[in-house]
Amino acid sequence: MPIYPVSGLLGMFQNFDLQAFLITILVLCISLSFHEMAHAWAAYRLGDDTAALQGRLTMNPLAHLDPIGSIAFLIGGIGWARPVPVNPARFNRSVSIKKGMMLTSLAGPLSNLLLATASTFLLFTVATIGLMMTGTAVGIIQIFMQLLQRLYGANIILAVFNLLPIPPLDGFKVFGSVLPDSLYYRLMNYERYIGLVFILIILFARGALSTVLGVIAWPFNQAIFRPVEMLFRWIWQVAGLA
Repeated sequence: MPIYPVSGLLGMFQNFDLQAFLITILVLCISLSFHEMAHAWAAYRLGDDTAALQGRLTMNPLAHLDPIGSIAFLIGGIGWARPVPVNPARFNRSVSIKKGMMLTSLAGPLSNLLLATASTFLLFTVATIGLMMTGTAVGIIQIFMQLLQRLYGANIILAVFNLLPIPPLDGFKVFGSVLPDSLYYRLMNYERYIGLVFILIILFARGALSTVLGVIAWPFNQAIFRPVEMLFRWIWQVAGLA
Protein backbone atom coordinates (compact mmCIF):
# COMPACT_ATOMS: atom_id res chain seq x y z
CA MET A 1 0.00 0.00 0.00
CA PRO A 2 1.55 3.35 -0.99
CA ILE A 3 1.93 5.91 1.80
CA TYR A 4 1.38 9.56 0.97
CA PRO A 5 2.99 12.32 3.09
CA VAL A 6 0.01 13.80 4.91
CA SER A 7 2.02 16.86 5.91
CA GLY A 8 2.59 17.63 2.24
CA LEU A 9 -1.10 17.37 1.47
CA LEU A 10 -1.98 19.59 4.42
CA GLY A 11 0.62 22.11 3.30
CA MET A 12 -0.92 22.21 -0.13
CA PHE A 13 -4.32 23.12 1.33
CA GLN A 14 -2.79 25.60 3.77
CA ASN A 15 -1.10 27.43 0.90
CA PHE A 16 -4.25 27.48 -1.19
CA ASP A 17 -5.19 31.08 -2.04
CA LEU A 18 -8.93 31.22 -2.73
CA GLN A 19 -8.79 34.84 -3.89
CA ALA A 20 -6.04 34.12 -6.43
CA PHE A 21 -7.88 30.98 -7.57
CA LEU A 22 -11.12 32.89 -8.20
CA ILE A 23 -9.26 35.66 -10.00
CA THR A 24 -7.58 33.04 -12.22
CA ILE A 25 -10.95 31.53 -13.12
CA LEU A 26 -12.37 34.98 -13.95
CA VAL A 27 -9.34 35.85 -16.08
CA LEU A 28 -9.64 32.49 -17.86
CA CYS A 29 -13.32 33.06 -18.64
CA ILE A 30 -12.85 36.61 -19.89
CA SER A 31 -9.69 36.04 -21.93
CA LEU A 32 -10.58 32.79 -23.70
CA SER A 33 -14.19 33.84 -24.32
CA PHE A 34 -13.12 37.15 -25.85
CA HIS A 35 -10.54 35.36 -28.00
CA GLU A 36 -13.01 32.81 -29.38
CA MET A 37 -15.78 35.39 -29.83
CA ALA A 38 -13.36 37.47 -31.90
CA HIS A 39 -12.79 34.52 -34.24
CA ALA A 40 -16.56 34.08 -34.62
CA TRP A 41 -17.10 37.82 -35.16
CA ALA A 42 -14.40 38.04 -37.83
CA ALA A 43 -15.80 35.04 -39.69
CA TYR A 44 -19.31 36.52 -39.46
CA ARG A 45 -18.13 39.86 -40.84
CA LEU A 46 -16.51 38.00 -43.74
CA GLY A 47 -19.78 36.24 -44.57
CA ASP A 48 -19.48 32.95 -42.67
CA ASP A 49 -22.25 32.65 -40.08
CA THR A 50 -21.41 29.06 -39.07
CA ALA A 51 -20.10 30.03 -35.64
CA ALA A 52 -22.82 32.63 -35.14
CA LEU A 53 -25.52 30.01 -35.73
CA GLN A 54 -23.87 27.84 -33.06
CA GLY A 55 -24.09 30.65 -30.50
CA ARG A 56 -20.40 31.57 -30.49
CA LEU A 57 -20.96 35.33 -30.93
CA THR A 58 -21.11 35.80 -27.19
CA MET A 59 -18.94 36.42 -24.13
CA ASN A 60 -20.74 33.64 -22.27
CA PRO A 61 -17.93 31.30 -21.14
CA LEU A 62 -20.24 28.28 -21.36
CA ALA A 63 -20.32 28.72 -25.13
CA HIS A 64 -16.54 28.63 -25.48
CA LEU A 65 -14.74 26.84 -22.64
CA ASP A 66 -13.80 23.20 -23.00
CA PRO A 67 -14.22 21.34 -19.66
CA ILE A 68 -11.02 19.30 -19.97
CA GLY A 69 -9.05 22.22 -21.38
CA SER A 70 -10.20 24.48 -18.55
CA ILE A 71 -9.23 21.95 -15.88
CA ALA A 72 -5.84 21.45 -17.54
CA PHE A 73 -5.32 25.22 -17.47
CA LEU A 74 -6.12 25.49 -13.77
CA ILE A 75 -3.91 22.54 -12.87
CA GLY A 76 -1.00 22.84 -15.27
CA GLY A 77 -1.26 26.35 -16.67
CA ILE A 78 -1.82 25.06 -20.23
CA GLY A 79 -5.35 24.65 -21.54
CA TRP A 80 -7.61 25.24 -24.48
CA ALA A 81 -11.10 26.37 -25.45
CA ARG A 82 -13.53 24.88 -27.96
CA PRO A 83 -12.35 25.76 -31.47
CA VAL A 84 -14.60 28.09 -33.43
CA PRO A 85 -15.95 26.41 -36.60
CA VAL A 86 -15.07 28.32 -39.76
CA ASN A 87 -16.33 27.44 -43.24
CA PRO A 88 -14.13 29.30 -45.77
CA ALA A 89 -16.54 28.39 -48.60
CA ARG A 90 -19.04 30.81 -47.08
CA PHE A 91 -16.75 33.84 -47.11
CA ASN A 92 -17.80 36.79 -49.27
CA ARG A 93 -16.69 36.49 -52.88
CA SER A 94 -14.65 39.67 -52.49
CA VAL A 95 -12.38 37.84 -50.01
CA SER A 96 -10.14 34.97 -51.01
CA ILE A 97 -10.13 31.88 -48.82
CA LYS A 98 -6.51 32.41 -47.74
CA LYS A 99 -7.11 36.07 -46.87
CA GLY A 100 -10.32 35.21 -45.04
CA MET A 101 -8.58 32.53 -42.99
CA MET A 102 -5.73 34.92 -42.19
CA LEU A 103 -8.11 37.64 -40.96
CA THR A 104 -10.21 35.18 -38.97
CA SER A 105 -7.13 33.66 -37.36
CA LEU A 106 -5.59 37.04 -36.55
CA ALA A 107 -8.78 38.18 -34.83
CA GLY A 108 -8.12 35.99 -31.78
CA PRO A 109 -4.60 37.20 -30.87
CA LEU A 110 -5.50 40.79 -31.77
CA SER A 111 -8.47 40.62 -29.40
CA ASN A 112 -6.11 39.56 -26.61
CA LEU A 113 -3.82 42.52 -27.36
CA LEU A 114 -6.86 44.80 -27.28
CA LEU A 115 -7.92 43.35 -23.94
CA ALA A 116 -4.36 43.71 -22.60
CA THR A 117 -4.36 47.39 -23.62
CA ALA A 118 -7.73 48.01 -21.96
CA SER A 119 -6.52 46.19 -18.84
CA THR A 120 -3.45 48.44 -18.66
CA PHE A 121 -5.48 51.65 -18.77
CA LEU A 122 -7.91 50.29 -16.18
CA LEU A 123 -5.03 49.12 -13.98
CA PHE A 124 -3.44 52.56 -13.80
CA THR A 125 -6.82 54.23 -13.44
CA VAL A 126 -7.59 52.04 -10.43
CA ALA A 127 -4.08 52.68 -9.08
CA THR A 128 -4.73 56.43 -9.39
CA ILE A 129 -7.94 56.07 -7.41
CA GLY A 130 -6.04 54.00 -4.84
CA LEU A 131 -3.50 56.80 -4.35
CA MET A 132 -6.33 59.12 -3.35
CA MET A 133 -8.06 56.72 -0.96
CA THR A 134 -7.37 55.38 2.51
CA GLY A 135 -8.91 52.85 4.90
CA THR A 136 -10.64 49.61 4.01
CA ALA A 137 -11.24 50.75 0.43
CA VAL A 138 -7.53 50.19 -0.24
CA GLY A 139 -8.03 46.43 0.12
CA ILE A 140 -10.73 46.47 -2.56
CA ILE A 141 -8.46 48.52 -4.82
CA GLN A 142 -5.69 45.95 -4.38
CA ILE A 143 -8.03 43.12 -5.40
CA PHE A 144 -9.02 44.98 -8.57
CA MET A 145 -5.36 45.71 -9.32
CA GLN A 146 -4.46 42.03 -8.89
CA LEU A 147 -7.28 41.10 -11.28
CA LEU A 148 -6.19 43.63 -13.91
CA GLN A 149 -2.53 42.65 -13.62
CA ARG A 150 -3.42 38.99 -14.18
CA LEU A 151 -5.72 39.97 -17.04
CA TYR A 152 -2.96 41.95 -18.72
CA GLY A 153 -0.31 39.25 -18.30
CA ALA A 154 -2.60 36.43 -19.42
CA ASN A 155 -3.68 38.23 -22.58
CA ILE A 156 -0.14 39.17 -23.60
CA ILE A 157 0.92 35.53 -23.25
CA LEU A 158 -2.22 34.29 -25.04
CA ALA A 159 -1.56 36.65 -27.95
CA VAL A 160 2.12 35.76 -28.23
CA PHE A 161 1.52 32.03 -27.79
CA ASN A 162 -1.22 31.88 -30.42
CA LEU A 163 0.85 33.88 -32.91
CA LEU A 164 3.51 31.15 -33.00
CA PRO A 165 3.54 29.67 -36.55
CA ILE A 166 2.97 26.16 -35.26
CA PRO A 167 -0.14 23.98 -35.71
CA PRO A 168 -2.79 24.07 -34.42
CA LEU A 169 -2.23 27.69 -33.31
CA ASP A 170 -3.62 30.74 -35.08
CA GLY A 171 -0.15 31.81 -36.15
CA PHE A 172 0.19 28.70 -38.32
CA LYS A 173 -2.89 29.69 -40.32
CA VAL A 174 -1.62 33.25 -40.66
CA PHE A 175 1.81 31.99 -41.75
CA GLY A 176 0.24 29.54 -44.18
CA SER A 177 -1.82 32.28 -45.82
CA VAL A 178 1.29 34.04 -47.11
CA LEU A 179 2.94 30.88 -48.46
CA PRO A 180 2.60 29.68 -52.06
CA ASP A 181 -0.16 27.10 -52.39
CA SER A 182 2.24 24.29 -53.29
CA LEU A 183 4.42 24.89 -50.23
CA TYR A 184 1.40 25.39 -47.97
CA TYR A 185 -0.24 22.08 -48.90
CA ARG A 186 3.10 20.29 -48.61
CA LEU A 187 3.48 21.69 -45.11
CA MET A 188 -0.07 20.64 -44.26
CA ASN A 189 0.98 17.01 -44.82
CA TYR A 190 3.21 17.32 -41.76
CA GLU A 191 0.78 19.34 -39.64
CA ARG A 192 -0.06 16.41 -37.35
CA TYR A 193 3.59 15.56 -36.69
CA ILE A 194 4.59 19.18 -36.08
CA GLY A 195 1.68 19.58 -33.67
CA LEU A 196 2.68 16.40 -31.82
CA VAL A 197 6.26 17.64 -31.38
CA PHE A 198 4.94 20.96 -30.13
CA ILE A 199 2.75 19.23 -27.54
CA LEU A 200 5.79 17.29 -26.32
CA ILE A 201 7.71 20.57 -25.99
CA ILE A 202 4.87 22.03 -23.91
CA LEU A 203 4.85 18.97 -21.65
CA PHE A 204 8.56 18.40 -21.21
CA ALA A 205 10.29 21.69 -22.03
CA ARG A 206 7.92 24.23 -20.53
CA GLY A 207 10.79 26.24 -19.05
CA ALA A 208 12.39 26.77 -22.45
CA LEU A 209 9.03 27.61 -23.99
CA SER A 210 8.33 30.16 -21.24
CA THR A 211 11.71 31.78 -21.92
CA VAL A 212 10.93 32.04 -25.63
CA LEU A 213 7.49 33.49 -24.94
CA GLY A 214 9.00 36.00 -22.53
CA VAL A 215 11.46 37.19 -25.18
CA ILE A 216 8.72 37.50 -27.81
CA ALA A 217 6.42 39.27 -25.34
CA TRP A 218 9.05 41.93 -24.51
CA PRO A 219 8.29 44.26 -27.48
CA PHE A 220 4.55 43.95 -26.79
CA ASN A 221 5.14 45.02 -23.19
CA GLN A 222 7.22 47.97 -24.39
CA ALA A 223 4.53 49.00 -26.87
CA ILE A 224 1.53 48.61 -24.55
CA PHE A 225 2.41 48.70 -20.86
CA ARG A 226 5.36 51.12 -20.79
CA PRO A 227 3.74 54.07 -22.62
CA VAL A 228 0.65 53.89 -20.40
CA GLU A 229 2.82 53.63 -17.30
CA MET A 230 4.83 56.69 -18.34
CA LEU A 231 1.63 58.64 -19.06
CA PHE A 232 0.10 57.92 -15.66
CA ARG A 233 3.35 58.56 -13.78
CA TRP A 234 3.44 62.00 -15.41
CA ILE A 235 -0.20 62.55 -14.39
CA TRP A 236 0.62 61.51 -10.81
CA GLN A 237 3.52 63.97 -10.68
CA VAL A 238 1.40 66.82 -12.04
CA ALA A 239 -1.39 66.00 -9.58
CA GLY A 240 1.03 65.64 -6.69
CA LEU A 241 0.19 61.99 -6.11
CA ALA A 242 3.74 60.71 -6.56
